[in-house]
Amino acid sequence: MPHSTPPPAIRARGLTKRYGPRPVVDDVSFELPAGETLVLLGPSGCGKTTLLKMLNRLVEPDAGTVEIHGQDARRQPAEELRRGMGYVIQQVGLLPHYSVADNVAVVPRLLGHAPAAIAARTYELLTRLHLPPAEYAARLPHELSGGQQQRVGLARALAADPPIVLLDEPFGALDPLVRAGIRRDFRELPELQGKTVVLVTHDVTEAFELADRIMLLDAGRVQQLGTPRELLLRPANDFVRRFFAAERLSLQLRTLTLAELQPWLRGAAPAGLTALSAAATVQQALEQLAATPRAEEAAGALMQAFHHALHAEAQ
Repeated sequence: MPHSTPPPAIRARGLTKRYGPRPVVDDVSFELPAGETLVLLGPSGCGKTTLLKMLNRLVEPDAGTVEIHGQDARRQPAEELRRGMGYVIQQVGLLPHYSVADNVAVVPRLLGHAPAAIAARTYELLTRLHLPPAEYAARLPHELSGGQQQRVGLARALAADPPIVLLDEPFGALDPLVRAGIRRDFRELPELQGKTVVLVTHDVTEAFELADRIMLLDAGRVQQLGTPRELLLRPANDFVRRFFAAERLSLQLRTLTLAELQPWLRGAAPAGLTALSAAATVQQALEQLAATPRAEEAAGALMQAFHHALHAEAQ
């Protein structure tokens, strides 16, 4: 017998929410396969957070449905549904009188996990997130920096190993250097590999770094849903085109690869790029070339090929 295709991790159909006469989220539908990261992107007030909160029933839709692994989310008690999802917010929301270790352990304890298993998981997550347990496990939240609190919030969301993780502007309150470091840790965290992630952000660079697919919203409606590459190189409408206009060149440099430039490089890539794989981005190549002899000439050849590739992509 043929194998049946598993349902998507999340399926939303016609989600609508109104606060007043106009909908904040307006007839949004999408499917997210297990293991993918979807970023909800758009200007302030476009409905990103409301849409995210409808996935774990912190907000109930006025119309439409959410299915989690093929099951209608309304048929499960809301508290039980949420225990199967990690949830991280910008304000973190750590329990102020609980130690770091106790904050991380909240959900596993509610689920009845064995104390030894909880302790081992807490130790593992704090270590991976650069919070050595010997130094941080007994601290209270007010003794931590904003970046450290955010790492504890991420550890808490992952402690029970949920298959789905929802993140609402989790790095938004941090300064750029701290934010970049936590994003790097987030991308590389083994505990996130294979998980289904929905992330709200207003940061375009963050979206392109972390997303398998991006949903760009405006006034509660989906303007385009696709890969970062599709939104950047094949915008669906003028709103999508304008939204990325200010950062277009920077994003293009981080999106196109040396392999895609090869037809216009007239043979071998410029000297100095031999250590980079064909999957390296143009931005990575330019950074590598900066320290090589004849860097300006090589970078010029690379950028000429880059513009040819962009032109071909647009055809």
